[in-house]
Amino acid sequence: MSRTRHLHKRMSQRGIQTAMVDLVSQYGIEDGDKLVLDRKNTESLLQALDHMKKNLMRIHSAGGVAVVEVGDAQITTYALDSYSRSKAKGHQNEEH
Repeated sequence: MSRTRHLHKRMSQRGIQTAMVDLVSQYGIEDGDKLVLDRKNTESLLQALDHMKKNLMRIHSAGGVAVVEVGDAQITTYALDSYSRSKAKGHQNEEH
């Protein structure tokens, strides 16, 4: 969406950064011809962000996570650190 000179001027006068306007555009609630991101909605977003951070930390600890998809179906998932070729080769050598 384009931004007018008027918007840029008001942002500058009111100390509102571009990133803040982007967040309101993305997550704001429609109220007539405007988007509003109030304290209540911001608190909900912060809680969702905390939840996302916890899950991202779990994924990070696992070395990453893969999800195999075919078309619109998710087939399987696994932690990227869960399979080691060297361990698998060592295990095969033990069998022979």
